[in-house]
Amino acid sequence: MKPNFSLPLRIFNLNCWGIPYLSKHRGDRVKRLGDFLNMESFDLALLEEVWSEQDFQYLRQKLLPTYPAAHYFRSGVIGSGLCVFSKHPIQEFTQHVYTLNGYPYMIHHGDWFCGKAVGLLVLHLSGLVLNAYVTHLHAEYNRQKDIYLAHRVAQAWELAQFIHHTSKKADVVLLCGDLNLHPKDLGCRLLKEWTGLHDAYLETRDFKGSEEGCTMVPENCYVNQRELEAFPFGIRIDYVLYKAVSGFYISCKTLRTTTGHDPHSGTPLSDHEALMATLCVRHSPPQHTPSATHGPAERSRLISVLKEAWAELDLGMAQARWWATFAGYVIGLGLLLLALLCALAAGGGVREVAIMLWTPSVGLLLGAGAVYLFHMQEAKGLSRARAELQHMLGRAREAHDLDPESQAALFLGQQEGDRSEEQ
Repeated sequence: MKPNFSLPLRIFNLNCWGIPYLSKHRGDRVKRLGDFLNMESFDLALLEEVWSEQDFQYLRQKLLPTYPAAHYFRSGVIGSGLCVFSKHPIQEFTQHVYTLNGYPYMIHHGDWFCGKAVGLLVLHLSGLVLNAYVTHLHAEYNRQKDIYLAHRVAQAWELAQFIHHTSKKADVVLLCGDLNLHPKDLGCRLLKEWTGLHDAYLETRDFKGSEEGCTMVPENCYVNQRELEAFPFGIRIDYVLYKAVSGFYISCKTLRTTTGHDPHSGTPLSDHEALMATLCVRHSPPQHTPSATHGPAERSRLISVLKEAWAELDLGMAQARWWATFAGYVIGLGLLLLALLCALAAGGGVREVAIMLWTPSVGLLLGAGAVYLFHMQEAKGLSRARAELQHMLGRAREAHDLDPESQAALFLGQQEGDRSEEQ
């Protein structure tokens, strides 16, 4: 690889809002999306909420001349909705389905049935290894009373850990997707602090698009305006994040977003705005080799966000155990009721009434049992994530209390040392 090596990467990301039978003008929007991607010829197009595999197959055929490689990530009952189209050969791919993803009885929200996940593609480009991740985290629904906050924080931590453990052989890491997190939300800060990923919107010097980089804006005719009443410019929940390892440097030359309408004409491509980034990867001179910054300020921020995340998961775990305990009491009462009904039926006095109450009693018992099992599983998932956070918090505190050289050996050894061993 030449010392003056430079590689431009054009990236496209969009939450497509492709819910069969529910999303307005879905067929027309998918067709126009295919036309736009063919015309622009990005290196990578990463999409979320392509819920219909037929839509993926349509795009696959339409984009085949421009994007020879593609993959659709399958999970859950109706799928993850994640897919990727690439101009370059895909060397490897895998996915990780998040442990926690909402509640099955919240049918009107539907996240639990989707099997929200993170997909990984490994590409070899001009001698460097690119790990490209695409993800979609649990939706918020109600910011004032967010019952899914602990799940989304746990997902952000799982995402950060998945990137950390799978990117040790990568030269460049790219993460795109709908995080359903505002830039200052706990999950977003946790993800950035732990992985060291940079935000294209904050890093680029050439931005054009919606106000403050928002990806859901009032000007979009598909957006529920009531959800944006507290945000006059909109909200930014879709991201292009990236980093390069030692020996390489990556920067965002340009970042564009759509602004509530089709990039050329017609109605919007989705209820979300598209992100279009031009990244540049090049060799970094030894004196400018990027490394993880773990000075006192950075370590303090990391410790603070780890403590905050641990506390939030602790609250979520207490809530999950409360529901499991409540369901356990209902199970106990249901068993007593069934025993009473059996006794009444055997006695013959109120046999008809006992038989009439038998079916709803069994239904109550089965429902309570399902709630108990689900919330026990939820508590275990939150407990696992909390234990991981507690361990890493302890390690971060140890590094914070040591001298600078020992801090580097302890903390950077954990973050980057495994990479050299695997290579």
